[in-house]
Amino acid sequence: MGPPAREKEAKIEWRRIDTVLLDMDGTLLDRHFDDYFWEHYVPEVYARENGIAIGEAKRLLLGRYRSQEGKLAWTDLDFWSQELGLDIPALKMKINHLIGVHPYVVEFLKFCKGRGKKVHLVTNAHSKTLAIKMEKTALAGYFDSIVCSEEVGVAKEDPVFWARLEKLLAFDRTRTMFADDTERVLDSASGFGFGALIFVARPSSSKPVRYSDRYPSILYFKELIEK
Repeated sequence: MGPPAREKEAKIEWRRIDTVLLDMDGTLLDRHFDDYFWEHYVPEVYARENGIAIGEAKRLLLGRYRSQEGKLAWTDLDFWSQELGLDIPALKMKINHLIGVHPYVVEFLKFCKGRGKKVHLVTNAHSKTLAIKMEKTALAGYFDSIVCSEEVGVAKEDPVFWARLEKLLAFDRTRTMFADDTERVLDSASGFGFGALIFVARPSSSKPVRYSDRYPSILYFKELIEK
């Protein structure tokens, strides 16, 4: 069986778009790395360091993760290093070979730049995570700017984020496209008046496709490239 049918097809009227805002993890990069790191690798190391079973470590850590979801601490590597007693950036470096760019991302970024669009990376990821991933993927040069939520002071799940970002980047919201793989983030952006919102339905290569029933959805960014 193929992927489930999508309810809202994605089509961008590029003549009406000047600015492109893009999430990083799950949107441009394969979320498999993050899922494996937090759900499997960190619990394994935590279990070994604390002399407990891996299953118990997973139960404890997943509960701690959920308590910070949607907050700046959720992606703060310094916070988790202190919270868990582990060097989280060093652990990320140990398995950074798993960091991967989704298919057609580079082609899409080149398309946007070729059309004269401003392209900004807008991520909840911590600055240390960002540095690791940009070094590994060599994507940084495609962006006019890169903004972490820690610079803005709130996570993207908070509607306040978008007003602050607009002041920071000086874009016209009605002529801006924003793409993310998290509906909760798109929900926070939906009342802001963006020209287009796009949901990425295949954030991880190791998990099933899940289309949004509220936002236009894509599997790959090639679907947005005009021939």
